Amino acid sequence: MLWKLDPAWLMMAVAVVAVIAFFFGSALNAIMRDDGFGPFGNMVIFTAGFFVAILAVNSYGIAFGSLTLATATGLGGAFILIATLALVKAGLSRL
Repeated sequence: MLWKLDPAWLMMAVAVVAVIAFFFGSALNAIMRDDGFGPFGNMVIFTAGFFVAILAVNSYGIAFGSLTLATATGLGGAFILIATLALVKAGLSRL
């Protein structure tokens, strides 16, 4: 799905996801404070998780019929990645 996008549309998609991820990252930073990664770090993790989830699902041969399904998959991947990294950070801080 992502590989078939024109480069201009791909850059626009990354920009839109990054802006929305910055809002999510800022809100999550206010909630997690020292346990998070800062607003910019959260944004990078959200953006990476979004696109990695879409690419991972596409690599298994699942094609998205609608943008809603692709968005839900991306958001799920983003939240799974941020939760996993937060758990790893909490586990390492206990050592």
